Amino acid sequence: MDTTPQNALFHTLSAEQVASLLEVDLRDGLSDQQVAQRSAIYGANELREKRRTTLAEKFIAQFKDAMILILLAAAVIAGAIGEISDTVVILIIVILNATIGLIQEYRAERAVDALKRMTEPEARIRRGGHLQSIPSTQLVPGDVVSIEAGNVVTADLRLFEVADCELDEAALTGESFTVTKQEEQLDDAELPVGDRSNMAFKGTNVTRGRALGVVVATGHQTELGKIADLLKTSGTVLTPLQHRLERFGGKLAVAILIIAAVVFFAGLARGEEVMLMLLTAISLAVAAIPEALPAVVTISLAMGAQKMGKHNALMRRLPTVESLGSVTYICSDKTGTLTSNRMRVERIDADGTSINSLSEIDIGSEPWQWLGRLLALSTDVTLDEHDEPLGDPTDVALYLGALDGGIRKHDIETDFPRIAELAFDTSRRAMTTLHTIGDEVVAFTKGAPEAVIPCCTKQLHSTGDEAIDQQEILQQAEEMATEGYRVLALAMRRFPHLPDCITQECIETELVLLGLVGLIDPPRTEVPAAISACKTAGIKPVMITGDHPATASAIARRLDIASDIEVMKGSDIAALSEEEFADRVEEISVYARVSPEQKIAIVKALQKHGEFVAMTGDGVNDAPALKRATIGIGMGKKGTDVAREASDMVLLDDNFATIVHAVSEGRRIFDNIRKFIKYTMTSNAGEVWVLFLAPFIGLPLPLLPVQILWINLVTDGLPGLALSAEHREKGIMSRPPRRPEETIFSHGMWQHVVWVGLFIAALSLGAQAWAFHGGSDNWQTIVFTVLTFSQLMHVLAIRSEQESLFSIGLFSNPALIGAILLTVSLQMMIIYVPFFNEIFHTSPLSAHDLLLCMLLPLVVFVAVEMEKYAVRQGWIYN
Repeated sequence: MDTTPQNALFHTLSAEQVASLLEVDLRDGLSDQQVAQRSAIYGANELREKRRTTLAEKFIAQFKDAMILILLAAAVIAGAIGEISDTVVILIIVILNATIGLIQEYRAERAVDALKRMTEPEARIRRGGHLQSIPSTQLVPGDVVSIEAGNVVTADLRLFEVADCELDEAALTGESFTVTKQEEQLDDAELPVGDRSNMAFKGTNVTRGRALGVVVATGHQTELGKIADLLKTSGTVLTPLQHRLERFGGKLAVAILIIAAVVFFAGLARGEEVMLMLLTAISLAVAAIPEALPAVVTISLAMGAQKMGKHNALMRRLPTVESLGSVTYICSDKTGTLTSNRMRVERIDADGTSINSLSEIDIGSEPWQWLGRLLALSTDVTLDEHDEPLGDPTDVALYLGALDGGIRKHDIETDFPRIAELAFDTSRRAMTTLHTIGDEVVAFTKGAPEAVIPCCTKQLHSTGDEAIDQQEILQQAEEMATEGYRVLALAMRRFPHLPDCITQECIETELVLLGLVGLIDPPRTEVPAAISACKTAGIKPVMITGDHPATASAIARRLDIASDIEVMKGSDIAALSEEEFADRVEEISVYARVSPEQKIAIVKALQKHGEFVAMTGDGVNDAPALKRATIGIGMGKKGTDVAREASDMVLLDDNFATIVHAVSEGRRIFDNIRKFIKYTMTSNAGEVWVLFLAPFIGLPLPLLPVQILWINLVTDGLPGLALSAEHREKGIMSRPPRRPEETIFSHGMWQHVVWVGLFIAALSLGAQAWAFHGGSDNWQTIVFTVLTFSQLMHVLAIRSEQESLFSIGLFSNPALIGAILLTVSLQMMIIYVPFFNEIFHTSPLSAHDLLLCMLLPLVVFVAVEMEKYAVRQGWIYN
């Protein structure tokens, strides 16, 4: 036996061919010698892992970010000029960020571990002619495995003996219905996994019946294993915030070097001492680096994550909190995400009437009474300790459909006991139960319309039995199917006594049609509003499902996902080249019958167009796309461990509407990070302009190195951090997402940084010129204080991008007000406490000078408020 059989298309082979290929006797199973040989070839039936990087390697990798490298350089420079405290603070920030990144990476690696946990530990097999239980990791190709209701399938099996067996494959294929299994070979080699009815796949669940199968794939050769490989190779992408900060950090590093060089040589040209100018240039370089930025980003994201957690959105990776605000597409799995993952009777056509529920009609008339009894009695539903129905999803839906009409199975089955049945099988596509009702026996038959209707000779109406137009009823069933319903035909036949022959030929003939029932996995009630909110926010929703195209189209229409719905099937994607599909991907809003590989292809094609893609899902089949998407959103209740571990965010309530709140929060967080960058860069620009322009207007060096570092510490510290607590802007969910190519300085930020920085410098230098030429010995303390207080007025003014401070409320951010008051107090301390006068080279100001230092910065506040008025009017920054 070679190593190729696991790649064969086993669903196209007969059981005998499979047995011959795998060299196994299906009655006795493998011998011990065969098992030993195959174990050596195929190894354990588990998901192998590549070598993981060590914790030390992961930790070192966190220091490759451009901003982190700049901060490390700043720490070295600060230490070189004797500012050890700055060095310590910067290093603490860097190590904190590296630790957080390390934790995030460690949690992401647990996705593959979750896949391993899905494997059932025991398998019941035939070996050497005996039944035995072994650890599932010991299974090899050729093993004969027995499965029954309640089992998790432990390897990919080609079934060869099936007894009323159904499997729940929703986690693997996205199908909301259980799949009926059979043993006959299939001819189509291109059948998707969900349509291979003679196969059972690892990780799926047996919901009904039993079967025997021969193992045809183990470990990574299984469909589940292939998904595990996809999960490891699909890769991850940087979040929008990481992209922007990376670009920002690189440009800032170059700018800082240029600025420091210009200030240094300008001072030398003016005749200043070399050592003084060297220290000044280095201090300015340290001050120009917004070393609080990583801390502000981390704190903003952590606060946002905490707030989202209170709204049932658990953030697994902090950077994705912000990336939600940039999402342009949400690719959502249908089953269990957009829909309830619970079948429901939603349409009943009988007696010439179409209704949505039995509660809408008087079921006292004969057709409706019999139909209600059939829905209740022709099911295998049991109740748990909380009286919740358990069983096949279709049976549960029929049971609840009867309950809507007040007919409870367990109340009437005593009077109408089941005495015989014809179980469902795939050849008949129907099932029948026989019940005693009074002195007679009634057979209730339900099944596919094309199987049941040809067996009907009459149709029951309120007026009695009438002739049936089979073609008309079949057309009616077809129309219901095109609307996305799973259609069942319901019929009955009365017997004077239990027939001697309980067969299809004896029982399922001369039936009387009761009606048609349409079942569907309906949309979650809150989803339509969430879809509408996404559209308002400029986010395009896309449905990606493994379900039937008609069902996908029906659900998409109900949710108003798109005005013109075109469903693209997985086979359509497969027929297109990668370039052809990329050309069409932005036109499609609904995909059906797609494979896990195609889900990733959809995400990649959208990302190729520069879109930021979110992917929601709950099944194993969603995990690779969740990991590849800009942000993966898993389901907390019904989702698999695999999906949750592969995601960046988990919806604890499985509520699609939670995403809308999370997007709003993500946009707020990015706005606040932008405000901090606007604030700190403007402040730094003001300091740079003061030092740069002073010699050109005949003024001495305005600030000493220690004063520059102090301004940077007190103004970029607490006030900057407090900006992260700002509330969301008005209309935040009415604006389109930020485009990928948009820089962090867009929408007027760079213009603001330049002109406000110059304006602050002009006020500061004006105060210096007035004091210096007026003969004041305190001129350096005055320029020092004006510059500090101007930055505090600036932070008050930029709390909102457009709204006036008086509109949003002066005290609506108490943290910022407290930070400003603390900063003012600290500035007063270094002006009026003698000990600090010596350290910072300051001197006490007179009441007149102090008043000037406090009033002059108010002009900055007024100027920025005027700028925001112009923005509101649409005059600038459009």
